[in-house]
Amino acid sequence: MKQRLHVITIGVDDLERSMKFYRDGMGLQTEGIFGADMHERGAVVFYTMENGLVLSTWLRDNIAWDSDVVAGTPNPTEFTIGHGVSSRDEVDAVIEQARAAGGTIVKEPHETFWGGYAGYFQDPDGHLWEIMWNPALNVKD
Repeated sequence: MKQRLHVITIGVDDLERSMKFYRDGMGLQTEGIFGADMHERGAVVFYTMENGLVLSTWLRDNIAWDSDVVAGTPNPTEFTIGHGVSSRDEVDAVIEQARAAGGTIVKEPHETFWGGYAGYFQDPDGHLWEIMWNPALNVKD
């Protein structure tokens, strides 16, 4: 397997609510809900990120149906989505943006054990985002 990712799909309970959070609250760009007219389970939202990665949201039940995996109880500690930023101030700003958008701040921005600065929030479906400034990543705006 080559070391690359193209799409990360996260399961949600309500596409409209999720889209309102990510598009209207967090400022991610999307053309809206796509595919609802193509298949009864086709409704999905795509967000194209700056580096070409696509974040998509799809109903949890549809992911279970498509993968033939029984849906379990969501657990936010199964994985985190890391969003690197260019400064400590930007960590604070994104955390405040998430708070204003209706996200749940689970850990306020703080100095980390690895020499950076980070905070955590959960989206309306419980997905855990780490907003981090890591001097080793050299993120540029």
